[in-house]
Amino acid sequence: MTTRPDNYLGRFLVWRIKHIPQKQFIILLSILVGLITGFVAVILKNSTHAIQELVTSERLRDYHQVYYFLFPIIGILITVLIKRWLPGPLGEGIPSTLYAISRRNGILKPFKMFASVITSAFTVGMGGSVGLEGPTVSTGSAIGSNVGRILHLTYKQRILLIGCATAGAIASIFNAPIAAIIFTIEIFSLDLTMASLLPLLLASVSGAVTSIFLEGDSQIISSNLTAQFEVSHVPAYIGVGVLCSLVSIYFKKAFFMTEGLFDKLENKYVKVLVGGTALGLLIFLIPPLYGEGFSTINHLLDGDVERVLSRSFLWSDDAGLPTILLLLAGLFLFKVLAASFTMNAGGVGGIFAPTLFMGSALGLMYAKFINSTGLANLPESNFTLVAMAGLMAGVLHAPLTAIFLIAEVTGGYSLFLPLMLTSATAYLVTRGIDPHSIYTEQLARRGDLITHNKDQTILTLMKTEQVIERDFIHTHPSMSLRDLVQVFTKSRRNLFPVLEEGRLVGVLTLDDFKQMLFDKTLYDKVFVRDLMVNAPAIVEKTDTMEAVMHKFQTSGAWNLPVTDSQGKYIGFISKSKLFSAYRRKLIEVSDDR
Repeated sequence: MTTRPDNYLGRFLVWRIKHIPQKQFIILLSILVGLITGFVAVILKNSTHAIQELVTSERLRDYHQVYYFLFPIIGILITVLIKRWLPGPLGEGIPSTLYAISRRNGILKPFKMFASVITSAFTVGMGGSVGLEGPTVSTGSAIGSNVGRILHLTYKQRILLIGCATAGAIASIFNAPIAAIIFTIEIFSLDLTMASLLPLLLASVSGAVTSIFLEGDSQIISSNLTAQFEVSHVPAYIGVGVLCSLVSIYFKKAFFMTEGLFDKLENKYVKVLVGGTALGLLIFLIPPLYGEGFSTINHLLDGDVERVLSRSFLWSDDAGLPTILLLLAGLFLFKVLAASFTMNAGGVGGIFAPTLFMGSALGLMYAKFINSTGLANLPESNFTLVAMAGLMAGVLHAPLTAIFLIAEVTGGYSLFLPLMLTSATAYLVTRGIDPHSIYTEQLARRGDLITHNKDQTILTLMKTEQVIERDFIHTHPSMSLRDLVQVFTKSRRNLFPVLEEGRLVGVLTLDDFKQMLFDKTLYDKVFVRDLMVNAPAIVEKTDTMEAVMHKFQTSGAWNLPVTDSQGKYIGFISKSKLFSAYRRKLIEVSDDR
């Protein structure tokens, strides 16, 4: 995007360069982005709740089982119809933001600044079993990206603004500014330097303050902890951490298995019909699966199990412990399916809320079961709380976020030790079995994943297409040495690809025939097919840069040919150009000015 110096924006940018140093300008932008994303989060929450109140009004109270089934389908259908008119695919919240960072230079389309807000309000407001945090982060990230693009910021500064927007969004939704900063660092792999930490802090505070100013200092999850941490309960906290890791793996497997099944359905309206019907049936049978589920979480934290489970068709007034445990297990086992049906049918939402929902049901079930055996007398509210953190650590692979989010949201600071113990256990066990989170699985498969490893991050940000050299004169196996001499005199290179019908069949270097140049008797007797050799390795255009570097390392070559998936020749990649591009990208990413 170009900016003429004679328009208002151009004049402002010139004035800014003269009067506001770059670091101070980034700080001002981080505050602005935090305020905007905080405001967006408030709009999204209130519009979603307004739709919820409308569809669950008193006049529909007698038909509550019907709207449990029908309204989620209508909400997803409205969402799909809205997405039809968008100028591009909306993507999946946080994963699409991660992809933009790794493969699109941190550039997100302008329509994403509003699309997720509108679509998720209808999805969740009408009963979709997902949360609002993903769409809010997606919207905020698009705002940060486009602000950076309009103001001609560097890649590193654009990514920082995306991080600031994310921190502001999470802080506003959960009123948890510390967890918002940690989440941004853990998920987006931002460098923890003062140049990045201070803008993140200011954006997070701005988002939280905006939410408090507009809505008051209310918590989305309330908890009144009465029992303190006891050392004798350490084995039980480790046990619930292990259980959280197993449920985390189930969460991810079930989510992607459902996604794979829906990918086989090509028609989007068939997806709406199948997924919406499955979701409606689940909610009809298990009403607490309706919507985000924060009211259910609060009831479980208060120990009010009857209020949560009484609407189930399996519930009876004289229900015993086995029935209660079975119904609690049903909540966390089927919540992931409800969330998967919502998103794969075409709905828009996030997985924060489903994760917290599942964790609360899992923790309460675990504590009740242990207490029923007589092995210990566990405080049920404490385990309901720590299991929420444990499941978040396992599903998102973000243990620090889990610890601080639960502590800030619930005020459970007295449980820092068990939160740390459970989250660390869940994360370590889950990571040992499955190295990628639900956010990063698909990106990792494609080689688009940003990590905290600096070298790997640089390679991920580099694109194979950008380092391909195409100014090589190609030859044919039937060419004689005489023809080859003519090619050599016109070429600036000492390397020649050998092609047949556009396909690479070999390579030829000057060293392969330079001794023959002085013997003209060989000019019509020796042919390229006699001189060419196989390439030491071949790079495919779709290879990740990490794969390209591995091929250079194992082959020992200085130049490698590049082909497409059909074997058609494209060009060469040289090790020297690759290293130069790596150095430029390293300087760009490490620039903290």
